[in-house]
Amino acid sequence: MTPDTLNKHSERHRPSRRSFNCIAVLKGGSSLERDVSLRSGAAVAGALGAAGYEVIEIDVTGSEVVLTGNPDAVFIALHGEFGEDGGVQRALERVGKPYTGSGPEASAAAFDKLVTKRILKESGISTPAHHVMRRGDTPEQDLPVVVKPIRQGSSIGVHIVRRSEDWEAAVADTLKYGDEFLAEQYIDGREITVGIVGDEPLPPVEIVVPDGWYDYTAKYSSPGTQYVVPASLEAEQAEQCRESAMRTFRALGCRGFGRVDMRVDRNGTVHVLELNSIPGFTETSLLPKAARYSGIEFPELCARIVELACTDEAASVWVCGACRVWGIE
Repeated sequence: MTPDTLNKHSERHRPSRRSFNCIAVLKGGSSLERDVSLRSGAAVAGALGAAGYEVIEIDVTGSEVVLTGNPDAVFIALHGEFGEDGGVQRALERVGKPYTGSGPEASAAAFDKLVTKRILKESGISTPAHHVMRRGDTPEQDLPVVVKPIRQGSSIGVHIVRRSEDWEAAVADTLKYGDEFLAEQYIDGREITVGIVGDEPLPPVEIVVPDGWYDYTAKYSSPGTQYVVPASLEAEQAEQCRESAMRTFRALGCRGFGRVDMRVDRNGTVHVLELNSIPGFTETSLLPKAARYSGIEFPELCARIVELACTDEAASVWVCGACRVWGIE
């Protein structure tokens, strides 16, 4: 993108007016991603405060939410269970409080990798071949394969198995998070992710890992992991990535924002892995990195997302609301 393009992109996404004043930021939670969520929530709260909102930070410690201070809307910064699985969204629907991101059904579908796979296939979106497996099963595909829990995030319990002797240990760890797991074809190629805000894909980001495998350690504690913004793709290839992201976002029924992870193989084919309905949200997380390249600083990004907050009841007019918020005629 040229500087002029970036400026136009940023202007097109700047909210024309503010609908909410007081925002509750939900963070923490009781899932395995609690620490990541605390960091996301603190960053979002600081950004919304910088953008001029009154902010109430709420540390969620179980499967219930008590909203204090009568906020106008809720920014959900919870990752994993009771964050991305539709649980907190259902709780907020019951009290009629507008919240950020996707509704309960879309959140549950995106969190469940098996449901996601089914919807991707039905929608004609390329995704790696897979088998559902249980304890004692042996690989049905040629190695390498990726084993992953059906319902977890942040690469928890995800392993690449390159040798048959590594299968048992990888599966034993994966089975800590459920009785069934996915064994997925490994796509040799490039790791790409595309963030979405409103109904607009952001520039693709490439993740470069020294050993080629982006696991939990590479995400959160490896100094060797590099993020290329924008990804060094040909224009046509970058557009294919953005198109695949948007098709996935719409097929799953998502709204507000999200991030689609994919692999681009050696032949240039895009294979969608999953959609994160509430991706990591510190200033250095992947979606904010792409937004910043597009000229959208972190406080503005958080403000734009919160101004798209709604409930399922209001979702039928979400497109009209988005047009109003984003200044589109």
